[in-house]
Amino acid sequence: MKETTPAAMPPCFDKWCKRFDDLLRTKAQKREFRNYLGGLLGESERKNIYQMASDSVGVTYHKLHHFLTEATWSADKINERRLEVMNKCSQTKISRGFSLIIDDSGHRKSGNFTAGVGRQYIGEIGKTDNGNVIVTTHLYDGKKSLPLDVELYQNAKSLPLGKKDQEFKKKPELALELIDKSLERGSKPGIVLIDSGYGNNTTFLIELEKRRLNYLGGLAKNRKVKIINSTKITEEIRLDILAESLPEEAFAEIKINLEKPRTVWVATIEVEISRLKGQRKIAIVMNAPTFSDADDIDYFISNVEPSIVTSQWVIDTYSQRNWVEVFYREAKGWLGLKEYQIRGKESLKRHFVLVFCAYTFILWHKLTGGLRRRWANKPLNTFAEALEAFRTAMSYRFVSWLNQNRDVFIAYKASLGFVWA
Repeated sequence: MKETTPAAMPPCFDKWCKRFDDLLRTKAQKREFRNYLGGLLGESERKNIYQMASDSVGVTYHKLHHFLTEATWSADKINERRLEVMNKCSQTKISRGFSLIIDDSGHRKSGNFTAGVGRQYIGEIGKTDNGNVIVTTHLYDGKKSLPLDVELYQNAKSLPLGKKDQEFKKKPELALELIDKSLERGSKPGIVLIDSGYGNNTTFLIELEKRRLNYLGGLAKNRKVKIINSTKITEEIRLDILAESLPEEAFAEIKINLEKPRTVWVATIEVEISRLKGQRKIAIVMNAPTFSDADDIDYFISNVEPSIVTSQWVIDTYSQRNWVEVFYREAKGWLGLKEYQIRGKESLKRHFVLVFCAYTFILWHKLTGGLRRRWANKPLNTFAEALEAFRTAMSYRFVSWLNQNRDVFIAYKASLGFVWA
């Protein structure tokens, strides 16, 4: 049932929202905070402001829009409180040595008035198109997958002065700012996982090492490295040429157990890279035992102690990056991460943070078992199952409210031009 009303939300929802009340200045802000989160968690397929207001009795578009665009509240403070709440519970607190995943995600957006919109590579469609891109940090500690921080990437073409504009920052610069936020909280990751968009940026790797952070990241196939050849002479060589020169016995067969199990062949070797002092361990991962037969080849670099960087370690560790893709899929598909009717940079960040709050609300109850005890007859092993349990609670309480407030609901439907029988 896509219709709902704030008066019928489960008690656990209001209890969660009260944790943020001291950061919201007025009763109106507290009310719209609940209305917006409730709309994101509802069953409607669309999660823009108009649709959320239309599907909820007693919620209006203009008040929700004002809450996102004009009201005086801080998205950063709300986000910090969200993480503090997670850290206060033994079942949900951030574990030591977690993996910090750096990633960016784009989605299509028409027009050119929304902050950051421009023609750029959009990962979800695999090509360049008009859209927005966000840079995020994400946590995975073996038990939970949790979004940490987010920033909007402003394409140079979307800024008045282009790359010379003072607000223009490259994605690696934004990623470093988000990493620093985690470090300032006292949350130091065991390893930072990055794709080739960041791993191929030597300046970014140097900054990670300055912060004494371990990393495992992708490299481009045309990246040049220095190796000691068979005649004990140091030579510079492209990664793809190096991979082609390695014998078949240099590759170890490794099985990956993800949503779709697969087998890969991995070789590791120590090399030198320009501007990085000393040697680094790189890994070459192929989907076939020989270079000539492989049509999918990835290259990785790590500054972790070489004895630790084995073929199995590379695969097991880097496969954790899959969790950020799962999060994007869930946040976009279930919570409307890419659906909004706002244009300003600050308003967009508010939307993203509120989506993070909605996601964390479900995750918190999934880990603590509250939804399972009251609204499900089976274990809630996935985010989708936990969200469905909460929606069951919403529907149950809305039907109970409807039985006592039919006149209110009939008047609401009439205001939309419907006759309710």
